[in-house]
Amino acid sequence: MTDMPMPDGGSDDDDLLPVLIVGGGPVGLTARALLERWGVRTLLVEKHAELSPFPRSRLVNVRSMEIFRGLGLADGIADAAFAPRYGCIRFRDTLHDRDFARAAMIGVDAPVPESPVIGVVTSQDRLEPTLLGAARAPMRFGTELVALDQDQGQGQGAESVVASLVDHRTGAETRVRARYVLATDGANSTVRRLLGIGTAGPGALGDFTTVVFDADLDRWCAERPAGLYFTTHGLFAPVYPEGGWAWFAPTPEGAASADWPALVSRALGSGADVPVDLVRVQHWVMNAFVAERLRHGRILLAGDAAHAMPITGGLGMNTGLSDVHNLCWKLAGVLNGWADPGLLETYEAERHPVAQRTLQQAVANAQLMMRVQSRRREQLQAGGAAPDRVELPWTERFFAQLGLLLGVTYRSTAVLADVDADGDTSPGTEPSDSGTDYVLTAEPGHRMPHLWLTDHRSTLDALGEWFSLLTPDPARWEGQAAAAPWPLRVETLPGEHADVCGLGPHGALLVRPDGHIAARWRDHPASDSALHHVLASVTGSTPG
Repeated sequence: MTDMPMPDGGSDDDDLLPVLIVGGGPVGLTARALLERWGVRTLLVEKHAELSPFPRSRLVNVRSMEIFRGLGLADGIADAAFAPRYGCIRFRDTLHDRDFARAAMIGVDAPVPESPVIGVVTSQDRLEPTLLGAARAPMRFGTELVALDQDQGQGQGAESVVASLVDHRTGAETRVRARYVLATDGANSTVRRLLGIGTAGPGALGDFTTVVFDADLDRWCAERPAGLYFTTHGLFAPVYPEGGWAWFAPTPEGAASADWPALVSRALGSGADVPVDLVRVQHWVMNAFVAERLRHGRILLAGDAAHAMPITGGLGMNTGLSDVHNLCWKLAGVLNGWADPGLLETYEAERHPVAQRTLQQAVANAQLMMRVQSRRREQLQAGGAAPDRVELPWTERFFAQLGLLLGVTYRSTAVLADVDADGDTSPGTEPSDSGTDYVLTAEPGHRMPHLWLTDHRSTLDALGEWFSLLTPDPARWEGQAAAAPWPLRVETLPGEHADVCGLGPHGALLVRPDGHIAARWRDHPASDSALHHVLASVTGSTPG
């Protein structure tokens, strides 16, 4: 793939690049697109020579599709993805046996009333080109970050970070001086290692191999499609709607000389007798950890660099997408002058607890799926006819996870409790763990609920590169909004939604650009400067 030219900040001069993004996976590419929407100049560097050719992540969940809807990408991603009927996991002894259990991917297998979009099963190598084309900001492939200038890069008062980059094709080394560095360079993050940031959690769970292959498996799968088939001989997944398969399994001994077509054929089960055409093989480590911190001065971690999740539940990439959705508007506010640099402290305060809870859920998912297979083995060892269905060791809602995806609650100085009649505000209380159930709420800190403003326009569609004030009485608020020096729009909230949101006829919700509610006035504002004071508190700044 042809490299784009370096921006001004990419040479050894005094021009500061606003943001250097390290790592060109889905999280880094999404950050590049988000920051471009805010008018923030970036350079993304990726050590590999091209986008990943491997399927890797398989699921774009409903919350991530909401983010992509805001970027105008959701329809294109859905068009290239599998149909909703693939939104499930099927459990079988071998791929050509009947199902003995099934788990739906809620929010993927069918629309849910909690969101205007539906998640999709798609391969990462289909997603990344769409994300690459979503922005024009420069991107350099085959360019690796090898050093960071800690003298300038550490500490909250530093003015810049100096990054040393090596072009793998020419061997040339250049230095980039940036206001901020965003590390999205994966579970083996170079940036995290250079900063000496440790991790907490189970760590490496094992060595695995992905084999991409072509084979005609329609006779066992076409009538009972799934995004993932969980068998006693590994996981099988269709790669693209038009064809192709992937097999995921623990890496065998002697992998360097393994006969992969034979191994895949054996995993398909005796009697399958299907020719296997090998396409690609990739070895990888399944990690489970959360970084001890997500920020070091002007350097911030996101995605797998900040937290690595087991693949069960498809939570890893999606958690990273929400990371940069939370972070990029804050970076833009600081760089564009309408937010204090202290706003960036709320990134770790808000996202670190989410990463920890998500890791717990992903590990629990893995353990529960293993218990399904264990229970199946026990039944087979007991002899007799195997039942049509193994009793699942989870409730039907366990894998729904809408509470984990849509019920995330932030508590930081960028979230205020309800504003009382006197205009007083205070930080909210600690969030409760909503588990897998989602309960619609418009309390500050929560994601703005999806409510239809018109037949095809959601409250989420009113959000963008601005703060949104949703109110059933826009006339009362428009004067304050017009005078506010922050990016802000007023949106009429239909009266029938006011009660759902806990609002009186003159109340309002102030929603951040990432869709989370910053403050709520249950009734009319206490003064003509109420909105100004709240925005100043949320952003830590009073623009001139």
